[in-house]
Amino acid sequence: MKKYWKIIYEGILPSNPVFVLLLGMCATLGTTSSAMNGLMMGIATAAVLICSNVVVSAVKNLVPDKVRIPAFIVIIATFVSMLQLLINAFMPALNASLGIFIPLIVVNCVILGRAEAFASRHSVFESLLDGLGCGLGFTFALTLLGATREILGTGKLFGLTLFPEDYGMLLFVLAPGAFIALGYLIALVNRLRKVS
Repeated sequence: MKKYWKIIYEGILPSNPVFVLLLGMCATLGTTSSAMNGLMMGIATAAVLICSNVVVSAVKNLVPDKVRIPAFIVIIATFVSMLQLLINAFMPALNASLGIFIPLIVVNCVILGRAEAFASRHSVFESLLDGLGCGLGFTFALTLLGATREILGTGKLFGLTLFPEDYGMLLFVLAPGAFIALGYLIALVNRLRKVS
């Protein structure tokens, strides 16, 4: 049982895809202008990660080595297409907000990296746990970055006003603010990892 908790925990902090491995930067920087966008992008990516890890692990012995990576991409693309159709049908506002970043989940290094490094070498259950851990870590990172940018840029958090918008710093809503906020959060996470 301890082994399974370790697999989940590994993706949340020690090997966090954003703060430690620095993977998935396109989605991380592009979608985190608010905490809600970061949360929803994280959940969407986590769903694809978990499902693709399970399927990759289940078919790993059926796929020849020569076509392993293309097969993984097709599996990931299938889940992303399903996800995009669901979001478009039931959450059009979210689809409009995240835009092109939903289809770009297909080429997210976090998903392909976990499929290659973990799911193709472990059992289905362990791959599910790995996908869950990395998905939680990715969602946590995007939500934290989005919350930081939203608070500093607009004075709100999840749309709730914390302080008047006049005191917000427009820089953090724009692209350069994403880099600055991410840099400080990575430094904070590195400091916390050294302390513990």
